Amino acid sequence: MIGISCTQSASIGTGTVDRRRALFTLLAFGLGLTRARESSAQPTRKAPVIGLLDTGRREEWWTAFRQQLRELGYVEGQNVAFETRFAGGKLEQLPALAEDLLRLKVAVIVTAGTAAARVAKTATNTTPIVFATGSDWVGAGHVASLAHPGGNMTGVTSISSGLASKRLEILREVVPKLSRLAALWHKDNPGSDASLRELEGTARSSKVALQVLGIKTPDEISGAFSAMTRERAQAVFAISGPLFFAERGTIADLAIKRRLPSIHSTPEYVQAGGLLSYGPSYVDLFRRAAIYVDKILKGANPADLPIEQPTRLELDINLKTARAIGLTIPRLLLLRADRVIE
Repeated sequence: MIGISCTQSASIGTGTVDRRRALFTLLAFGLGLTRARESSAQPTRKAPVIGLLDTGRREEWWTAFRQQLRELGYVEGQNVAFETRFAGGKLEQLPALAEDLLRLKVAVIVTAGTAAARVAKTATNTTPIVFATGSDWVGAGHVASLAHPGGNMTGVTSISSGLASKRLEILREVVPKLSRLAALWHKDNPGSDASLRELEGTARSSKVALQVLGIKTPDEISGAFSAMTRERAQAVFAISGPLFFAERGTIADLAIKRRLPSIHSTPEYVQAGGLLSYGPSYVDLFRRAAIYVDKILKGANPADLPIEQPTRLELDINLKTARAIGLTIPRLLLLRADRVIE
């Protein structure tokens, strides 16, 4: 009796345990389904995508932009993504590249170069656009004012068109008897027009004869320098643009070969062998553009974000090039330089 009783008790105990296990398993399964349904009902929040649109390919500047975003807490692959579209100086590709970014539904488009910003503005009046470079946006009719841009565009202007007079002044310190100056510009780059007009006015008031040489392709650069020699130009003023940026080494080599002092807008030209450059710090401009993007991603309206102007202007001098063309740089100018390449 005792043995039978023990057996029945054991049997009943085992069944109870099995039933409890089955019940727990069923409850856990049901809870899992509920959580799965709740999870599927809640949309996954995607990281915002930032579109980068450049007329050229300025890696150092974009690196500064990305670094500033990282310092603001944006980590690529975690809470932000990038889509890069660089035209490599081929301005005709910009419209298709801009449309491509819009098809990807980017949260904001960041542009480098006047042409890129204009194309982006033509492509959309709703997606926020932040320009990291550019000149007279008010005069071009793209924004209402610097303080209150209106619309979907804002950012940092490089005011490069406002610096042509200062660059000519610096060039005349190096070539005091300058009377014949060649101006090299890219005809298809809309950002070059204002700089050329200002240079023409400054040259007239300074009684400097200006030889304007407009080109459309890299193949025409060599011929332009030959024309400078024929007209006995004493120096060359290269009006910055994406094509020239890509060909800055070629331009520097030809200027040295023709023994022509050259002045440019950014240090990269001097690093490639150009004699002088004077202009804003583009690394600084791109870092400041990242701050605009941060504000927009946090809900700010581009129309209400004032357009900023450069706060830093830099002078670069290549002494190696000066020696190669037999030129002496005035000591006072060297003392004012931010960087000197020996």
